[in-house]
Amino acid sequence: MPPITPLLDTVNSPADTRGLSVAQLQQLADELRLETIDAVSQTGGHLGAGLGVVELTVALHHVYETPKDILIWDVGHQAYPHKILTGRRDRIRTLRQGGGLSGFTKRTESEYDPFGAAHAATSISAALGFAAARDREGRDNKVVAVIGDGSMSAGMAYEAMNNAAETTRQLTVILNDNDMSIAPPVGGMSAYMARLVSGDGYRSIRNLGKSVAKALPRPLQEAARKAEEYARGMVTGGTFFEELGFYYVGPIDGHDMDALVHVLQNARNIDDKPVLVHVVTQKGKGYGPAENAADKYHGVVKFDVVTGKQAKGQTNAPSYTRVFAEELVKHGQVDPKIVAITAAMPAGTGLDLFGARFPERTFDVGIAEQHAVTFAAGLAADGMKPFCAIYSTFLQRGYDQVVHDVAIQKLPVRFAMDRAGLVGADGSTHAGSFDIGFMGALPGMVLMGPSDEAELAHAVATAVAIDDAPSAFRYPRGEGVGVEIPAMAQPWEIGKGRIVREGTALAILSFGTRLQESLKAADMLAARGLSATVADARFAKPLDIDLLLRLAREHEALITVEEGSVGGFGAFVLHALAEHGALDRGLKVRTLVLPDAFQEHDKPELQYAEAGLDAEGIVRTAIKTLGLDAAAAAGLRA
Repeated sequence: MPPITPLLDTVNSPADTRGLSVAQLQQLADELRLETIDAVSQTGGHLGAGLGVVELTVALHHVYETPKDILIWDVGHQAYPHKILTGRRDRIRTLRQGGGLSGFTKRTESEYDPFGAAHAATSISAALGFAAARDREGRDNKVVAVIGDGSMSAGMAYEAMNNAAETTRQLTVILNDNDMSIAPPVGGMSAYMARLVSGDGYRSIRNLGKSVAKALPRPLQEAARKAEEYARGMVTGGTFFEELGFYYVGPIDGHDMDALVHVLQNARNIDDKPVLVHVVTQKGKGYGPAENAADKYHGVVKFDVVTGKQAKGQTNAPSYTRVFAEELVKHGQVDPKIVAITAAMPAGTGLDLFGARFPERTFDVGIAEQHAVTFAAGLAADGMKPFCAIYSTFLQRGYDQVVHDVAIQKLPVRFAMDRAGLVGADGSTHAGSFDIGFMGALPGMVLMGPSDEAELAHAVATAVAIDDAPSAFRYPRGEGVGVEIPAMAQPWEIGKGRIVREGTALAILSFGTRLQESLKAADMLAARGLSATVADARFAKPLDIDLLLRLAREHEALITVEEGSVGGFGAFVLHALAEHGALDRGLKVRTLVLPDAFQEHDKPELQYAEAGLDAEGIVRTAIKTLGLDAAAAAGLRA
């Protein structure tokens, strides 16, 4: 039964909130929270963060004239309530579904999403760009960035703040502090002080004080300035932000609608310097199961609203993430030099398991991938064996450090690249599309693509054994295929693949977990009289040249299959074949890769089909490559 939301039913856009009283705004927030819970219970997605900013969302749209005023949400996973208020309520139950709303902010989706986001710490930089463009053109709209305390652990946020004071006079940053409070709120007095400090009266007194101070000798002027700022910093905790050039306000209770509205109204009128409003919220606010969960229901699948029980499917195979984590623990038990680094994703990367077993050898550096990579390089340089576990999409942020601090120095940092390839409902922002190309381009890098969970265990063992070069291995989101994992996996021979199935007409060379679909494709081809060899490359770098030349020599056609973008494994294979003259003998080669486009969120199986990386897609490519006619192609698809 849908929630009862009489006031929310009258709100079709943020403009409809601007005539409401504070009491009505609170009622609207209560109804918005119920609507968000009900919608996410049907779709799954990010829940806890959105519930924490319901009051803030209502207050922002009430005070600011969006979309004229620019409102940018950092990451964007907390923006479901924002979507409901901005004309997308009728589609909110299509969240993260094929053809439905994105789970993040998206420019093509609404004029209320001026900037798309799904990676952390981009909001202040983007907002500063909007502010500078506004100032350049002489417009008077306001610009607001909402950033979480987790995102504030990323260096990019401070780079933007450091630049802001020199670039614009009007910019408001809302620091949504929902976990690690920089300064804890102190109830009504805190809200009162925040309103007082942000109001015209207090600012007038400050300006008067500054005028008086100017009449003093220069040394006393500077002393007065510092005394005023540090005294206020002792009360509010904002000295650090003041030193960056921001006017600090807070902390305030992010669930106190009256305080939020008044402070935001005051902040909106400050136009002589950037403002930071420190808002303390509770992740999962207003929904018991989320409030009581360790992760505050950060990310959920479909769930029962009454009980909070999530409808997780049954599987006989462990996730690739868990396999990696358990294998690392095995090796950590026998090798005390193994250490693990995560960038604010201990549970997501499985390193919470390693951390529980070896807390002194596990480092969570926050949302700081650049630092994570160079930190790992320092550990490696001093003889440790670091495993840097970062999602493929987030490792992009630390690529310069991979090149400069790891690869050039030939340091044995081991990169565990989770979420490689397509990621379903999270869409293009989280897809691990490019790591094969950008990691494989680096001299000396050993790049592995295990094809199932047992092969992942061997890849971890191989990485442990490599002590003279950087290495990386990639694995996808989701469960393995159900194969038995060895008690203690052994390292592979570097740069050697394997033949999984022998055939004659054509060869399918798979890199990574598309091997199972390659075998299915071979079965489909065999049913129509075409014999196919299937090989597992294991390594994209160094390539198994002997295996590659054998496949080229013994088959009419060669198809490479990978879950990565153009410029990756297939490109490496083509280059090697050309260098060894294998293409001169008329070998037909096709490379199956992800489309040269950013694929939208959808069910994984539909994404694979769209990419042509399922068994049927491989079969179609095989038929076309071999030059079979349409009738034969139709028969093969039957």
